[in-house]
Amino acid sequence: MKDLETRYQETLDWIYSWIDFSMNRHVDEAHRFFKLDRMNRLMSLLDWPNREYPCVHVAGTKGKGSTASFIAAALRASGYKTGLYTSPHLEDFRERIQIDGEHIPVKDLVDLAEKMRPRTELVNDVTTFELTTAIAFQYFADQNIDIAVLEVGLGGRLDATNIVDPLVSVITPVSYDHMNVLGNTLTEIAHEKAGIIKANRHVIIAPQAEEAEAEILRMAALQDSPAIVVDQAYSWQSTFHTLDSQHITIENKIINPRDENALVPIELDIPLLGQHQADNAATSIAALEVLRQAGFSISKESLKQGFQNVHWETRFEILRKNPPLIADAAHNGDSMQKLRQTLDDYFPDLPFILLFGASADKSLTSMLDIIMPRVEAVVCTQSIHPRAADAFELQKLIKPYGKPSFAKSTAEAGLAKALELAGNDKGIIATGSLFLAAAARAIWRQNNQ
Repeated sequence: MKDLETRYQETLDWIYSWIDFSMNRHVDEAHRFFKLDRMNRLMSLLDWPNREYPCVHVAGTKGKGSTASFIAAALRASGYKTGLYTSPHLEDFRERIQIDGEHIPVKDLVDLAEKMRPRTELVNDVTTFELTTAIAFQYFADQNIDIAVLEVGLGGRLDATNIVDPLVSVITPVSYDHMNVLGNTLTEIAHEKAGIIKANRHVIIAPQAEEAEAEILRMAALQDSPAIVVDQAYSWQSTFHTLDSQHITIENKIINPRDENALVPIELDIPLLGQHQADNAATSIAALEVLRQAGFSISKESLKQGFQNVHWETRFEILRKNPPLIADAAHNGDSMQKLRQTLDDYFPDLPFILLFGASADKSLTSMLDIIMPRVEAVVCTQSIHPRAADAFELQKLIKPYGKPSFAKSTAEAGLAKALELAGNDKGIIATGSLFLAAAARAIWRQNNQ
């Protein structure tokens, strides 16, 4: 009989054997393939496990993973058995499916995949993400969770997760990404993201560009969905920060003196750094307030405890403090701007070496235009992901910026060169894609355990 580890590897091979857009360098005409009929068919064959628990649904271009983690952490601290579904993973596939911070056990994943096999034979052209989502929905049902927090994979309207009827939908900041699938304007992209809004269900709208906010509000009105625009409902500021956490004060602009149990005003500490994470925290509190008013028992104390313990890797993650080595998953112009702002806030006078790797299908110059003025030299490298741009091709893009550049074909060699260039008086920022940030993180941890 095969041992569990062998069965686990065979299970992963089977899951990845299906259509996997995340591994394709170019998703040509993908919008023709994205549809919900396969997911609905899978759920009907499983007797609709996604309907057995309430959920929160989170879409957006940036910040949706952090926001989902904030919400799940507060619910867990409030005593609720909480499922969390996110993507992609950094090191272990099981990271995608969690209950109360614990990854799905290997045996449960293997057993659920076996349960899916005969169902997939009845559904044509199922995708890897659809299959993973179905496993998550079934696992959460089997474990009798109290509530799930679900992160959209891509877009929203036609994403595999969008067969749920959430208690509240959340739209984090919308920016330019996946334009070949979602559209070339912020209005078009916001339209796809806002496709998760459900009739008569609250939607939380994080701070947005004016164009995106207008489209989300239009979509909410069509659904008769009460919309809470976070920066109209709340004001917040990060009052001070260290390399370990930041202290945030959040006030309510819409005062209801009769509600003594409201979650704001509040002061809290979060271990995720940067102004954008303060924005994500405020957005999360708006969603939690809707849940509280829907009957969930959430107090300021449990919210503080949950937020204080939230963990979300490669989001301005400081791997070494002195001199700093930082892994950040910025992978488009908007997220690179937030990274640049955070670097300036935390290390205003420190020179940095850039360890840069990116997916070939991203707008690379939009990232480089923002980050290049902030660094002294660049080491171009690549992760082992199939979509990774070639390190030497990246170096060609660096040449016009007039900064010293180097190309290393492996992340190990790239990090070693960055460490050599940085010495003891310069910082290193590893960024450009989630996969490069994760690779740098894994290499550093392995070499320094």
